[in-house]
Amino acid sequence: MDMSQQPLIEYPCQWEYKIIGLDAVLMRSAVAAVLESLAYTIEPSHQSSGGKYVSLTVQLTVTDEAFRHRIFEELKSQPAIRMVL
Repeated sequence: MDMSQQPLIEYPCQWEYKIIGLDAVLMRSAVAAVLESLAYTIEPSHQSSGGKYVSLTVQLTVTDEAFRHRIFEELKSQPAIRMVL
């Protein structure tokens, strides 16, 4: 398999974003602001050993690649979210 090829993703599909930040409450508010009226779930994922960082898993249905990338960029632009995976 050629590793330079992206995997084939069939849309619509369920997609998970892992978000990392300092405050889970602020991160949840940021997700709500980005996703507005879309149906999604958000679950605690992990807390760093020192307790400074927390990660949450956000899951929603994405309709196409452009939509998936737009959500990624909008989540990444939120001040309460330090990283999106």
